[in-house]
Amino acid sequence: MAFLKFNKAELVNLSYSLKREIILANKTGAICNTSIVTCNTRRYHGLLSVPVDNFGGGMYMLLSSVDETLLVRGKPFNLGIHCYGDIYEPRGHKYIIDFGADPVPEVVYKVGEIIFAKKILLTPDKDQVMIKYELRQAPSGIELQLKPFLGFRNLDSLTFENPEARTGYKEVRGGVAFNMYEGFPDLFLQVNKTGSKFHSSPYWYKGITYSDEYRRGFDCREDLFVPGYFSVSMQEGDSVILSACIDEIGPRMLGSRFNKEVEAMGTITSYHEQLVHCADLLKRCRGGRHQITAGFSWLYTGLLRETLTSLPGLTLYADGNCKEFEAILDDLIANEEERFFRRTTQVEAPLRLALVLQEYIEFGADARAVWKKYGETVRGVVESYAPGHRAEIALQPNGLLWAQKDHIALTWMNAYIDGNPVTERAGYQVETNAFWYNMLCFAVDMERRFSSPLSAFIRKWSPVRDLVGQNFQNMFWNPEKRYLADFVDNNGQNMDVRPNQLFAVYVPYSPVDDEVADAVIRIVENELVTRRGIRTLSPRDVRYKGVYEGTQIDRDLAYHQGCTRPSLLYPYASAAFRMRGPAFMNKAEWLCKGFREDLNKHGVGAFSELYDGDPPHEPHGAISSALSTAALLGVDYLMDKYRED
Repeated sequence: MAFLKFNKAELVNLSYSLKREIILANKTGAICNTSIVTCNTRRYHGLLSVPVDNFGGGMYMLLSSVDETLLVRGKPFNLGIHCYGDIYEPRGHKYIIDFGADPVPEVVYKVGEIIFAKKILLTPDKDQVMIKYELRQAPSGIELQLKPFLGFRNLDSLTFENPEARTGYKEVRGGVAFNMYEGFPDLFLQVNKTGSKFHSSPYWYKGITYSDEYRRGFDCREDLFVPGYFSVSMQEGDSVILSACIDEIGPRMLGSRFNKEVEAMGTITSYHEQLVHCADLLKRCRGGRHQITAGFSWLYTGLLRETLTSLPGLTLYADGNCKEFEAILDDLIANEEERFFRRTTQVEAPLRLALVLQEYIEFGADARAVWKKYGETVRGVVESYAPGHRAEIALQPNGLLWAQKDHIALTWMNAYIDGNPVTERAGYQVETNAFWYNMLCFAVDMERRFSSPLSAFIRKWSPVRDLVGQNFQNMFWNPEKRYLADFVDNNGQNMDVRPNQLFAVYVPYSPVDDEVADAVIRIVENELVTRRGIRTLSPRDVRYKGVYEGTQIDRDLAYHQGCTRPSLLYPYASAAFRMRGPAFMNKAEWLCKGFREDLNKHGVGAFSELYDGDPPHEPHGAISSALSTAALLGVDYLMDKYRED
């Protein structure tokens, strides 16, 4: 039995099944994303979307969907499903009796006495999706017709019938190839069964509607081009594979290739295995560049903050792959020199490098070797925060960092409405300065241990480190309220109860004493911790938004004003375990249990970007988040470590 499974009653109920998505991704950066009944509900949905190097590596959807029709004694049964306005036509979902994924998605249909199944596989190392059709039970032969819907558009946009579209095709072995616009790669559609035939009948299907985009108030209708259909005869026990790829494939090899890849994937039988599988989907290597995708299907690949934050979880805590850890970090440093050393609106992001290296060393890496390889980069990051280097942040005489750029959100809380940040947080930010202190302590200590204790770097930055240590707690601690200010500006301490203060306790070189650390953990637990992550604002605050729904403005107001973040569970659990030891184990298990319960929601088998702050804490945002997946892997790792202890 598949680890992730749905029954017929759930599948035929569109209000239920259309809210469940499957996501497949591979090492080349290709993705396959649709609902569990293969009806596309977002503009991002499609069976094959790939990075196109001619267009700067942006994501482009080539194949939107494929409609399957079973011709039984001359009578057609269309298994496809599309939305036109508020009408679904055809309604092929009514034939679905089963869905499973372990991890290859499989949809099973029943038409009278016929049992028909399809499996969807995204090839791990190629821009290719393969769909295997199996006629498992049939009293007589049938004809299978496969109708492809072509997109050839940017993943963020929509397409419409237009005279520029090239609707012709060329014949290839076992199929045909299309290229609708200049600069796109060819899309080869090939069938592996001898006797298959392509029938040309070009037609634009207009007004296809994406219900989730409609619900959120976005443009939601487009036209898709259908060039014709493939036909192939099948008998009971037969299988047919349709390949969609940017390269021509030998059709005879499709069957063995499909089976080989499915066998190599193995099966998933546990929550932890599902976490590791999701982590693997979020890492890619295209053109020799190792990168992390922040989330599917619309978050970007190779982002500085998201990569540094999720790197240990997706590599070290997933499968212990130190080689991959260094490959991703090396490519990030090479690709993000501007942000690491000169300027960025993610003011604390470069400082997270120290945390990444500290976790690597704690995991077992040789500290001397780490400093030899990355010491120059760390020193360069520290020097970039010296006066006169960065316009967006300033080192003050008290050693602390002041971040301010009018109408720009300089932290991870960076939602905007009408061009203005919802949470600007200008001034001394608590997490930025906690990362700053940790970076200074780490750099000075490593330099003293493995370089010269009399180096110019130590002479210059040791006094700054000491200043931060002396001034941090006085700047942010509020003895009356007994928690840390979220930021301090010209008006004084901002006492919004937010999770940013948690980082002052989480970093290995903490700038606060034990009494303050204990008070921070208490306020976070009392007002922010939920079964689906850490709230971004206390429910006691009048600006708190407990549900992420409504218009774009409504959602942006909730994004950092109450929504929970699973990504914050790792820093919270790390600090709590450090302070309480094994006594925190039951709480950690309670925190993770909720995500096991949600594996059949939102992104099926994936871990969502955010949840409602209010119970029942429904999932939202990107259906598969690198930050969430990495944090949950990190908490799993900590629990295993303390069980051993």
